[in-house]
Amino acid sequence: MRVGVVKEIKKDEYRVALTPAGARELVQHGHEVVVEVGAGAGSSFPDEAYVAAGARTAPCDEVWASCDMVMKVKEPLEPEWSKIRPGQILFTYLHLAPDAALTQALVETGATCIAYETVETDDRRLPLLAPLSEVAGRLAPQMGAHFLERTHGGRGVLMGGAPGVRPARVVVLGAGNVGWNAAWIAAGMEAEVILLDKNIDRLRYVDQIHKGRIMTLASNRGAIERSVAEADLVIGAVLVAGGRAPVVVSEAMVKTMKPGAVIVDVAVDQGGCIETTKETTHSKPTYMLHDVVHYAVGNMPGAVPHTSTYALTNATLPFVIAVAQKGPRDAVTSDESLAFGLNVAGGAVTNQPVAEALNLSYVAPAEAVK
Repeated sequence: MRVGVVKEIKKDEYRVALTPAGARELVQHGHEVVVEVGAGAGSSFPDEAYVAAGARTAPCDEVWASCDMVMKVKEPLEPEWSKIRPGQILFTYLHLAPDAALTQALVETGATCIAYETVETDDRRLPLLAPLSEVAGRLAPQMGAHFLERTHGGRGVLMGGAPGVRPARVVVLGAGNVGWNAAWIAAGMEAEVILLDKNIDRLRYVDQIHKGRIMTLASNRGAIERSVAEADLVIGAVLVAGGRAPVVVSEAMVKTMKPGAVIVDVAVDQGGCIETTKETTHSKPTYMLHDVVHYAVGNMPGAVPHTSTYALTNATLPFVIAVAQKGPRDAVTSDESLAFGLNVAGGAVTNQPVAEALNLSYVAPAEAVK
């Protein structure tokens, strides 16, 4: 199979879908790899590194036009929609649930679109979402600490406080990969950390690991209201695989927050779990609403593209090789994880949470790829 890697065109997105080492693995399995000229430069991977790995470089249009499978990091933007061909495989993060226009565009292309974020294992893990969820989670307290500084609009609170001075109170909503990593790093910065989730077993696990250093609370409306009102930093990390993130913090709750408090909504690329968030960019990451600083960058791991690209390739490569070796039909029908990952195929939506979120008809993956 001819596998293409294109340069991301989303604003302030420097990641690339494949490292040179990943390209070499595909070549070793007998596949051709074509990388858009300059695609890896933002992640500190020069064209020469891909050529040395056995890939070749080509202009953007040639990659789209000639490759059986195209790998990306972020969802295709409108200028890219017309480049996608019927029967072509698109493998990337899609986040379709909050984006009806993109979903309809992909349906109309007739392409086979597999989303990293909905590939799911038998034990309900999301192996291709996990690595960048971990990166985003670890970034969230770092970003929150930065914008808590007075010169960046915040309350002027140091995460770890000082001897005799109370540290920042950090509230993390959701104890999945994002939330746990966010809580872990915030605790490492010596903040006072409260982690909320509905899954008591998950909270028990965190409590056993961190031995009380992170306070865990069962999530309910009252607990969220009280915690948000007292927080210096709120990190939103609530996820529904493939679906729109549920809103767990209302605008009324945001109005109760301290002036200069900070919100980091990591779930914004799935619509956001805080009612007042709207997606921002790395070049303009925040806005002020109700005297609260809102940070809602939709591609947070793009701030550290070298690290993120390695983490992404490590996770995606086995699945990419499986699709390249077997073709999409056999790969999807033989591997339930990839069946979950299939979002659009044969002109239909093939992921049930996406279909439900957008009120569209759902077609089972095995039927769509016949």
